[in-house]
Amino acid sequence: MPQLNSAQVRELRAQAHGLNPVVSISENGLTDAVLREIDLSLKAHELIKIRVYGDSRDDRLAYLERICQELDAAPVQHIGKLLVVFRENPEKAAVDRKNAQKPRAAGPRRTKRSFQG
Repeated sequence: MPQLNSAQVRELRAQAHGLNPVVSISENGLTDAVLREIDLSLKAHELIKIRVYGDSRDDRLAYLERICQELDAAPVQHIGKLLVVFRENPEKAAVDRKNAQKPRAAGPRRTKRSFQG
């Protein structure tokens, strides 16, 4: 399970603020199907919110711990019935680094127009 420093957690919390939950854990608990769906969502988005329908805080904490352990994700936040989880997608990170290293193509040069008049 990767560890995040406080600055990373603060940044991820800010990014997660506007997100809607993409996965819900209902009465059946954290099943293998739900874990697969969380895994797919993390691959696609890296940072996700999960809504837990249940009143037990202990269950929510256990779900967060299990998700992070089994999916190699980092816990970002547990607030009320929402869990926020982050896992970097190595493929996406490699593409982002590659794009950042590419020099920008020079566009057409703009010249000043002189007016006679």
